[in-house]
Amino acid sequence: MAFTVDDLLADARARLAAAPFAPAPREAALLLGRILGWSEAQVLARGDRVLPAAAAERFAALLVRRLGGEPVAYLLAEREFYGRPFHVDNRVLIPRPESEHLVEAALVWARSAAAPAAPLVLDVGTGSGCLAVTLALELPAASLVASDLSVAALAVAAGNVRRHAVADRVRLAACDLFAGIEAGVFDLVVSNPPYVGRGEAPALSIEVVDHEPASALFADDEGPDAGIAAYSRLLAGAGRLTPGTRLMLEIGRGQLAAVRRRAAASGLQVERVVDDYAAIPRVVVLRRPER
Repeated sequence: MAFTVDDLLADARARLAAAPFAPAPREAALLLGRILGWSEAQVLARGDRVLPAAAAERFAALLVRRLGGEPVAYLLAEREFYGRPFHVDNRVLIPRPESEHLVEAALVWARSAAAPAAPLVLDVGTGSGCLAVTLALELPAASLVASDLSVAALAVAAGNVRRHAVADRVRLAACDLFAGIEAGVFDLVVSNPPYVGRGEAPALSIEVVDHEPASALFADDEGPDAGIAAYSRLLAGAGRLTPGTRLMLEIGRGQLAAVRRRAAASGLQVERVVDDYAAIPRVVVLRRPER
C-alpha cells in the first residue's frame, strides 16, 4: 500500500495527540524528516510525495518508540542549545533552555573588567558538553576543561567538541567533581549538577524518569533540602578555588536559600542571582573573596 507524506503525518499527529505526555504535533514532521533525511520544512512542502513502503515502516517503528515515551531529542539524536545543534542520546541529559542562563551569566562575567583576557574555565559535570562547547565558541580566547564522572557521557561530549571544532581549547577529564583537578588554576567554574530530589520522580514525565540518565538528573539526598547533595559537595571543595574566582551554579526551584547557606559556610559570597523567564532563581553566581 502506498502512503503519501501527508497520509503519514495525519496518522502520526492523531496518535501523538492521544499520548498522555502531550508531545508537540510538529514532532511528526521532525521524526519523518529523520527517516527521509529531510528538514522539517522539506517534509511539510512535499506532502503529496509518495513514499516507499520501507520508509513508512521505519517511520512507524520510530513513532512507536516516541509513543512509548522515548524523548524526541534521543530519536532525532540532536537537541539545539544556544542556537547550535548538539548530539544527544541516552548517555546524557538532554540540554534544557534554562541552562542557557548559565551561559549568559558566564558571558556577562567574561566581558567584565574582573575577567582575564584569556580565561581558564572548568565545566563540572559536562554531560553532552553543551556548556563547555558553547563557552568555547562564544569566548574564542578561553581555554576549558570539561569534566564528568561518566565515561559514557564524556564520549558524547567528545563528539560534540569535534563537531564544533573546539578540540584545541576544550580538554575532557573523567573525574568526580573537583577530584583530581587543580581547581585553583581556574578563573571560572560552571556547573549544572543533578538537583532533582528522588521524591519528585512521580511528578515527572515518563520521558524523563524512564529514559534520561538518573545519575545526571537526581541528587542522592532526601528531606527538606532534597536535591542539593551535589551542591554541598561542590561547595565543600570550593575552598580550593583562588580568591576572585567565580563559581556559577544552575539551581532548581526553591533551592536558593539552601545553596546560600552552604555557600556561606564554605566562605563564598553570593555575587548575583539570575532568574529564568518564569521568574524562578536559576543561576547563582558565587565568588571566592579576596584575602
